[in-house]
Amino acid sequence: MFEGLSDRLGGVFDKLRKRGALKESDVREAMREVRVALLEADVALPVVKEFIANATERAVGQDVLRSVTPGQMVVKIVHDELKNMLGEGEDINLAAVAPVPILMVGLQGSGKTTSSAKIALHLTGKRNKKVLLASLDVYRPAAQQQLKILADDNGLASLPIIMGEKPVAIAKRAMDMGRREGFDVVILDTAGRLHIDMELMSEVAQIRDAVNPAETLLVSDAMTGQDAVNVAKEFADKVGVTGIVLTRVDGDARGGAALSMRKITGCPIKMLGVGEKITEMEPFHPDRLAGRILGMGDVVSLVERAAETIEKEDAEKMAKKLSKGQFDLNDLLSQLKQLQKMGDLSGIMGMLPGMGGLKKQMAQTKIDPKLLKHQEAIIQSMTPKERENPALIKASRKVRIAAGCGLSVQDVNKLLKQYQTMATMIKKVGKMGKKGMFGKMMGGGMPDMDPAMLQGGDMPAGGLPKGFPGAGGGLPPGFPGLGGGGGLPPGFQGFGKKK
Repeated sequence: MFEGLSDRLGGVFDKLRKRGALKESDVREAMREVRVALLEADVALPVVKEFIANATERAVGQDVLRSVTPGQMVVKIVHDELKNMLGEGEDINLAAVAPVPILMVGLQGSGKTTSSAKIALHLTGKRNKKVLLASLDVYRPAAQQQLKILADDNGLASLPIIMGEKPVAIAKRAMDMGRREGFDVVILDTAGRLHIDMELMSEVAQIRDAVNPAETLLVSDAMTGQDAVNVAKEFADKVGVTGIVLTRVDGDARGGAALSMRKITGCPIKMLGVGEKITEMEPFHPDRLAGRILGMGDVVSLVERAAETIEKEDAEKMAKKLSKGQFDLNDLLSQLKQLQKMGDLSGIMGMLPGMGGLKKQMAQTKIDPKLLKHQEAIIQSMTPKERENPALIKASRKVRIAAGCGLSVQDVNKLLKQYQTMATMIKKVGKMGKKGMFGKMMGGGMPDMDPAMLQGGDMPAGGLPKGFPGAGGGLPPGFPGLGGGGGLPPGFQGFGKKK
C-alpha cells in the first residue's frame, strides 16, 4: 500500500546520503520533498504540517548537522516522526470480566464480517481465548449465514440464528450464551450502511448501551483514502470508538488514511488486515510499519510469520537433512508449500531491508503468481521413487509427468534444472555443518544477517537475480528451500551462512 510513498521518500534520502555533511538548506529542501510525498500519498494536510514542523525542528539541530552520517540521522528523524504520527501499538483490551464484549462497527463493504472472524481466530490462536461470534446484521441478505460459515470453516463458535430477532436482543442473547458456556470473548458484528445516517448511529448506540463493550472497533477500508478518515471521525464522535481495524492494507491505496487516522481521530489503530486469507490479520506495530515505509524492512514480522506457518518439528527435520547436504524433490515440495503459506513474494520482499529494487524488478518481470502452484503440480505428478531419486526421470517419464500436471515437458525440465542447481548448492552448504536461520530461530536466536542489508542498501540494478522464477532458475539463496543467485539473507530457512 505504501509503495509509492516509499519510492518518493527513498529518492529524497538517497540524495541526502550522497551529500556527506549537510547544510540547513539541504535539510529544508529535503523536508519540502517529504511534504510533497506525504500530500501525494493522500495524508491529511493538518497532519502533514505538524509532521514537517516537528521533523524540521529536529533535523536542523546541531546534532544532525555535525553528525558523522547526517543523511542517515535525517532518515532516523523521519522514521521517529512517522512512529509518532502512527501512535502507539495497542493490543485489543480483554481486561474486563469475561465474557468480554467486542463491538465491530463500520460502513457496509468495509470488511466487518470477515474481520470479525479474523480477529476471533487471532484471539483464539495467539491469546488462547474461547471466542463466540454473533452477527447482529439483520438487514443485509445472508449476512448472518456468512458469519456462521466463516466460523464453521475455521473451528470457531457462533451464536445460533433466530430469524426475525432484533439486533439488541441478539446482542443480549449472545452475552447470555457467553456467560453460560464459559466464553472469554463475544464478538458482535453489527450492521453497516452505505453511508453514515442517524438510524445507523442510533442502532449502534443502543447495542453499545445494552452490552457495555470493552472495545468498540471501527473497521475501515484503507482503499477509500481520506473518506475513511472522515468516517472514523464521525463514528468516534457519535459512538465512542476505542480502536481502528484497517482492512485491505495489502492493496494499492496510497496509504494516507493509515497515516492520518490516528492523528485525526485520536483512536489507536489496533489491527491490520494484510490479505484475503482468514489468517492474514495482524496486530499494528507503528515502528515496524514506519520501517517498511522507509525501506528498512520488517524482519521481526517476517520471522513471526515464518514461525507461525512452519512447524518446529518439520523445520528441525529439514535442518538436519540440509546440514548433511541431503535434498530431494519431496523436500522441495514441502518448501514450496511453506512459501505459499507465508504469502505472496512481493509482501515478503517488503519485509526485508533494502529489497525495494528487487520488488520493482519482480513487477517489471511480471512473474506469474501461479508459478509456485505449477511447480508443486509437477512434483505431485511424480512417483515417490522419482521424487526421492530425480536421476530416474528420463525423457519418457518427463512426458508422463507433463501430461499428469497439464504442463509442458519444458516446464518439467525447468523445474529439474532448478532442483539440480539447489541440490548442488545444498551439498556445498551441508559441508559447513550449520543449520541456518530456522535452526537458530528454533533454538531461540536470530539469524546472521548481512550488515549491508540492514543499512537499507538497495538491490543491484540489471534485472532479477539469476535463478529467480521467470529468470531461469530458483529463488535467491536461502529463500525457504529454494536456491539461486543473490537476494535474501543467507541462512533463510535451513541454509547456513559461511563465515
